[in-house]
Amino acid sequence: MATMFLDETSGKWIALAVLTVVSVALIAGSRHQPFPEISGRFGWVLATITGLLAWSEAAPRPMSLTMLLMMVLGLGSYGVLVGVHHMVRTRRDVFIAPMSGFVFCTGAGGLMVLTWPELNTLEQWAGFLLLVLLGGGQTWMVFRGLLIGRLPLAWSQAGMVALQRRQLHGPHGAISCFERGWDADEEHLNPMAYVALHRIHVFLDQPNVARRWLEAFEDAGGEDAVAPEWIGAIHEALTD
Repeated sequence: MATMFLDETSGKWIALAVLTVVSVALIAGSRHQPFPEISGRFGWVLATITGLLAWSEAAPRPMSLTMLLMMVLGLGSYGVLVGVHHMVRTRRDVFIAPMSGFVFCTGAGGLMVLTWPELNTLEQWAGFLLLVLLGGGQTWMVFRGLLIGRLPLAWSQAGMVALQRRQLHGPHGAISCFERGWDADEEHLNPMAYVALHRIHVFLDQPNVARRWLEAFEDAGGEDAVAPEWIGAIHEALTD
């Protein structure tokens, strides 16, 4: 089946290419999230499904473009729901939502292109407005997730997990995580990271660095600004 823009074969490979790019981006970009297993796992699942869809093209009766786009739309919808949940509620990942939004827009836009010649003028205007809304929603997710998506609380949580594992160094070690666990817009979270960094560098016998973080901690309110349970958990992780 051909549309006014592209034939069925080209449409299929464009859809599969989008899935492939998004899968690779999720897997590669997961290392920059406080909990890389969230977007990494989703990326591997999406890559597996993409591989199966590409493999099915070699079958005697391959999937139609319409069915493929419906699957792409479904995958994108699920990814957006999962991503927004993590971006807004758990605040542990900001990467799944915008990347899944590209998949969702590909499925929705592709289905719109397929049915466009069969629509009357009113339906075409409604479809155009829907595409504008989709573009606006995707712009919001990109802006909210990729441009301003700092996760200070999640980085502090990831730092505590690494600290309890005695993993102090490395890209997802406690020091690296706590150094990202502050935000100018959420200053009440900053002392949590500062006190952790101070205690870690004291433990590592690095007095100069520890003094710098102690000054930052005191400027942010000192021990009155942090729950005693948090400081106790840091001490327990360092002394066990």
